[in-house]
This record gives sequence, structure tokens and C-alpha cells, in this order.
Amino acid sequence: MLYHILFPLHDVYSVFNVFRYITFRTAYAILTALTISFICGPGIIKKLMDNQVWEHIREDVPQSHQGKAGTPTMGGIMILFALFIPTLLWADLTNKYIWIAIFSTSSFGLIGFLDDYLKLKNSSAGSGFKRKNGLRGKEKFVIQVVIAVMVVLFLYFDREFSMFLTKLGVPFFKNVKPELDGLYIVFAILVIVGTSNAVNLTDGLDGLAIGPIIIATTAYMIIAYVTGHFSFANYLNIQYIRGAGELAIFCGAAVGASLGFLWFNSYPAQVFMGNVGSTALGGMLGTLAVITKHELILLIIGGIFVVEALSVIIQVASFKLTGKRIFKMAPLHHHFEESGWEEPKVIVRFWIVAVILALLSLSTLKLR
Repeated sequence: MLYHILFPLHDVYSVFNVFRYITFRTAYAILTALTISFICGPGIIKKLMDNQVWEHIREDVPQSHQGKAGTPTMGGIMILFALFIPTLLWADLTNKYIWIAIFSTSSFGLIGFLDDYLKLKNSSAGSGFKRKNGLRGKEKFVIQVVIAVMVVLFLYFDREFSMFLTKLGVPFFKNVKPELDGLYIVFAILVIVGTSNAVNLTDGLDGLAIGPIIIATTAYMIIAYVTGHFSFANYLNIQYIRGAGELAIFCGAAVGASLGFLWFNSYPAQVFMGNVGSTALGGMLGTLAVITKHELILLIIGGIFVVEALSVIIQVASFKLTGKRIFKMAPLHHHFEESGWEEPKVIVRFWIVAVILALLSLSTLKLR
């Protein structure tokens, strides 16, 4: 909005020419999101407390978590609010990729909101609701797939984007770009839905999920910028996507909103993001990976999320096939807790690994 109001004035007042630059608007999107989080955060947390939107701790987690019962949840609402407002203020709203990212993130957020709502409604006194675990797994998966299909089909039938959509870039190999044709639709849907659920599984400790989200989103902010910059894309030998650079502003707003949330979510947490936050941010990362044509690199950038999801899959498969568990508890962060690591140690070490993976992933932009 500010971009559309103020940039046209650059012909009269040269100072407004700065709105031309994505880097300038990205920086202020970050700062705006942070400011919104700091101002609105305490009020949102109080509102959640007043309405008894509290976390109910499951029994199948380490006993040390029982003390977290009563902490406000659904703080992801704060993240989404602080993400969308700066995006609308600083981004070019004629850019289709901005609206795809907003649609995907908000839609996955609504799924998470419904999931959280059903859990809370069931846990309230006198409720006859039989949804103690929220949405059923199949219901959640089907809705996620429907949203992902809408996102991917929009890109697939976009004349400009479809020319290279189905070609898959492979990290480290500049000339290896397999053509998936129609199979790419299935692949892209799995990327978006899989990432959403992987982030959701990671959200189990104070600040554990939001840290890698900040790191991964920062990496995609850089990727979006160079992908949408013809000279940089040509130099790095990556697919140039006209208009994708504008997503850097969306990513910047997400980074600022997540940093602001971390202020309240750091150990010991004053608020949890809930499924409304984790499901939305996971869907966001998957969508960014598809739009920027850096899907496989998400396996590295989001390595923490991948390993957390795999630990659950391996644990369940092992128990069903052999009756034995590989990990002391899944997801993986609980395994380390059960091994004697204090919660802050698990969190910080996971963050360190996430930084290493992000740097490794960004290095592949040139190592090809």
C-alpha cells in the first residue's frame, strides 16, 4: 500500500525513489513486523489468557512438560497478523506471487486454527465434543492437499511460470534439471503439505520451531531476491523468475513477525504458537520453495524439520513391524530430553544445526 502511494511521488520528490528497491522495502517490512509484534503481543497474550485459550499437555511427552499446562496457545495469530500487515504495506500488491504466498499461508493457518479450536472446545468443561485431538489426521491431510492443489495448479496454468515449472533444479549440479511433466504437480503438493506437517511436528519445545523457521525463511528471502534478479540469477546459473524478488519482502515480514514472536516464546515461553502458527508457517515455506524453484534445497534448509518428521515415521514403523522403538521418544527433540539434555540445550543446539544447514544450502547457489 505504501509502495503504491509513495513510489509514484518519486518524480516530484526524489527521496521516494528508495521505494523502488526491494532491499529497502524488505528491511522496513522486517522492522514493521517486529514493531507490530512488540506492540500487539502483550495484548494478544492477555486476550488468550482471559479466554482460557490454554495449552493442555499430552501425557505422552516428558514429565517436565506438565508444568507448561496453562500457558496461552494459538499465538500463531500474532505471527500471521504481524506478517500480513507489513506485506500489504511494503510489497507491490500487483505481484501475483505475493498473493499466492498470502493465500497459502492464511489457508494453512485456518486449518491450524480449526485444529486448535476443536481441541480447546473439547477440553473445556462440560463439552460434549469428541475431538480431543482436533481435526482427524485424514481430514487435515485432505484439506491441506486441496489448498496445495489450488496453489500448484495456479502456477501450472500460469503461462509465464509454466514454461519452467515442471523442471526440477538439483543442488550442486547446474546442468541436471529433470523434466517431471505432470508428475511435478504431485511432487509440489507433497512439498507444501509435507513441510507444513514437518514444522508442526517440530513445535514441541519453547522456541524450538520458530528458530529454524526464522533461519529457513531468511535463506529463502535471499533465494527469492536472487531468483527475481536477472543479473544475479544469470551469474549463479539459477532459474530467473520475473517478479519472484518481491517475495523477499514477504519473507522479510515473516522473519520480523517470527522474531517478534520469539521474544515471547523463548524459554520459558509466555505463549505457544499452536497449530495455527506451525501449520501456516510450514505451508509458507513449502510454497516459497515451489515458487522460487528451489524445492529440493528445502531438504537442506529445513533439515531440522525433515529429521523431526522422519524420527516420527521411523518410530511408528519400527514399533508396528518389530514391537520395538528406535528412539526413547519421538519426535527427536523428546529423545534428547529423555537422554538427559535440558530443554534450553536441545533448543539452542537445534538452532545451531539449522544455521549450519542454511549456510550449506546457500553455498549450493554457487557450487554448481
